[in-house]
Amino acid sequence: MRKADEQGFREFAAANAASLRRTAYLFCGDWHTAEDLMQSSLMKMYMAWKRIKDLDNLIAYARKVLLRTWLDEKRRPWRRAEQRDGELPDTADATVDPDNTSAKLWARELVHTALLQVPPRQRAVLVLRYFEDLSVAEVAVAMGCTEGTVKSQTARGLATLRAIVEKLDSSSGRVAS
Repeated sequence: MRKADEQGFREFAAANAASLRRTAYLFCGDWHTAEDLMQSSLMKMYMAWKRIKDLDNLIAYARKVLLRTWLDEKRRPWRRAEQRDGELPDTADATVDPDNTSAKLWARELVHTALLQVPPRQRAVLVLRYFEDLSVAEVAVAMGCTEGTVKSQTARGLATLRAIVEKLDSSSGRVAS
């Protein structure tokens, strides 16, 4: 690879790695796996950089590569047997009202736990639509499907997420505010 191309890739990777890692975390629910997915995606992009460097929207292409990398990982049999039930560390924020902190952390953890139980394609649509704030058309391009599929997967994903949240909420015995 030429120096100019390599420098362009390095700048792209440095500017977008954190965002890709966060998206990967929302897909898989584990920071270590998210790091691996982000790195694998960037490696794939590095190998194809000569062909893709002139694309209009490199970050959209990167999300598509990340999504497909995650779906490929999800299909591997050895991943299915692995259970991740570790605790996420709480982070302190001095500007937050202590009375509301507990409720917000509980709600965030509840939604995150529920999101990890949503089927992979539905989860991918929900993450891309609501966490990455992409349009239906952009999600369709990223997932390689029609806009109608994105809409139906979104509806099914939201219904599944709602049902899981209600089930988890009722089993916790906590009253939602």
